[in-house]
Amino acid sequence: MTADRGVSDAGRLSGIVPEPGVRKPDPLLVLDQVTRTFGGLVAVRVEHLEMQRGAITALIGPNGAGKTTLFNVISGFDRADGGSWSFDGQPLTGSPAHRVARRGLVRTFQLTRTPARLTVMENMLLAAPGQRGERTLPALLRPLWRGQERDFERRADELLDRFRLAPLRDDHAGTLSGGQRKLLELARALMARPVMIMLDEPMAGVNPALTQSLLGHITQLRDEGLTVCFVEHDMDVVMGISDWVAVMADGRLVAEGPPHTIGKNAAVVDAYLGKRHDEPGTATEEEE
Repeated sequence: MTADRGVSDAGRLSGIVPEPGVRKPDPLLVLDQVTRTFGGLVAVRVEHLEMQRGAITALIGPNGAGKTTLFNVISGFDRADGGSWSFDGQPLTGSPAHRVARRGLVRTFQLTRTPARLTVMENMLLAAPGQRGERTLPALLRPLWRGQERDFERRADELLDRFRLAPLRDDHAGTLSGGQRKLLELARALMARPVMIMLDEPMAGVNPALTQSLLGHITQLRDEGLTVCFVEHDMDVVMGISDWVAVMADGRLVAEGPPHTIGKNAAVVDAYLGKRHDEPGTATEEEE
């Protein structure tokens, strides 16, 4: 898909009313009444949320807002207590993680999950879809799957070169730096040829130089037509690359809008600072 298509999809968000649950022109992921509780704690209660196709959506909120829990539910790594969600017009509610990935919705994790004793190339090949050699009978007949494996290796090499990991292809993943593991996880996710990728704090623990590299890769993916949603606490990152921002607090969606409107939104300020942050207190409260 061309860069023009990606930019135009994100550009269709201009003029949308910045309010929680607002409808998008071409949503790829749609959530309705999604809830997740842990005992008496309501971790997620999202009435309605749509994510625009071909755009970068940032999901932000204070610690404990329910962002990662929502990611886990959507991607099949956790179960919802109620609600429904669809992906590209098809129901996705309750699907296990491997089926979610096969549908084209792939995610990464805040703490990278790269098998340390496998090489960088072996990590990449783990994510290749539809491998014939994984089935019992074809596995015994190498000519049936060797050609496909060579194709997967070529694609993996292309991605490793794109993310500047090609010199490390034969190194064990456990020897990589934290930032390099982040790049490897993103490259590995792309091996599955996703339609949408969800990134859970992709910049956490990454040095400034690699942060800039990751930001460039994410915006390039959007420009190529991929839909991106990411959780992030660094507001410079959020303001720098997002087309749209959704804000959670106490498990609820409290605000949505373009990045430049979010910092001025009273609900967002309240979520981060508390509802009485700008009200005069008593003399004792001011002293405390």
